[in-house]
Amino acid sequence: MAQTKIKITERKQEVLRSLKSFGTSIYNQLDQGVFPTVKMPSRSTENINYDPALRQFILGEKNVDRSTRNIRHIKPFTQLAWVAMFSNELTSQRKTSTLRDVYYSAQAYEMTFADQQESNNIITDLETLTGFAREDFNIFPEERSAIFGDLEIGYTVPGYEGKTVNLTSHPDGVLIGPAVTSAEFIKTTADKVIAIEKGALFTRFIEENVHNKHKSLLISCGGQAPRQTRSFIRRLHDELGLPVYILTDGDPWGMHIAQVIISGSANAAHLRDLNTPDAVWSGVWASDIVEYKLPTDPLDEVDIKRLNELARDPRYQNDPIWQREIKLALKIKRKTELEAFSRYGLTYIVDEYLPTKLDQKPKGEGRETGKKG
Repeated sequence: MAQTKIKITERKQEVLRSLKSFGTSIYNQLDQGVFPTVKMPSRSTENINYDPALRQFILGEKNVDRSTRNIRHIKPFTQLAWVAMFSNELTSQRKTSTLRDVYYSAQAYEMTFADQQESNNIITDLETLTGFAREDFNIFPEERSAIFGDLEIGYTVPGYEGKTVNLTSHPDGVLIGPAVTSAEFIKTTADKVIAIEKGALFTRFIEENVHNKHKSLLISCGGQAPRQTRSFIRRLHDELGLPVYILTDGDPWGMHIAQVIISGSANAAHLRDLNTPDAVWSGVWASDIVEYKLPTDPLDEVDIKRLNELARDPRYQNDPIWQREIKLALKIKRKTELEAFSRYGLTYIVDEYLPTKLDQKPKGEGRETGKKG
């Protein structure tokens, strides 16, 4: 518990130092009578590479300069400086903001953005410059996922310091927001994490007592898991030593949802710790469609195009399971949903299917990295 608290505090201090360093650089350049310039890694497609050792996308060595000497750069440079200032206020005052809040807050400073996307892009520039995620600056999207299971956490947010809660406290699960992602892990009896694409199955698993039957922490991803949820899954794996299993619909979009948890996305190539390389995609596989004779729908042209894209994606090429399931999906040209197991009864997915999937041995299983008890 103390170690977790130190890590959280140290990270916040590093974030503040990185923001101060950016501000100091601007001040020093002005003091020297030169036009302020900032250099950051390029996020262009040709500078994004897949690193098989890290098992995620990273940025290459190409950099871009943004200089106030260039009239076209003055506006984005000023916007970047303002976002850094606003992020410093949030972090130092331990307040949070949504991406939408940032967009509107800028107007109070007469700092205008053309639209929400321009604001979001500047925040991504700050991430790229500092190496810290927007969540480290206490800036969060609106999306929320949820968690349920026997994990006691201690809050670190203002007004709740020292208060603890067990994540079985609410029958609908606990929202994974800033208070949860910044919390200390105190103790758990869980020995695995099950990340579920859909909220309906998450609710079913709670009703069927999966968290106790399989000593697990259940996470509803709500579709594509938000970045703060993916970062939280990484913490559960690294700090508590819990293997991670992922359940999605049996289609190319479900495959992608699982792979983003495992290997991250190209859009976040400038960041680390948002993926869990040792996590495993447990289903629904194309071979499950065949074996369990599940109800299906035909793949449409968009689905087939997406499967062919996945087959060429380096994240999928070094794992025989991914390759096997992509090839089989293209062969049978069918897709299904997690709910399809209900043809055999509402509890079949819990009683019959899930146990077979939890027999998979996750990569890196058995590492002693966390606290149980």
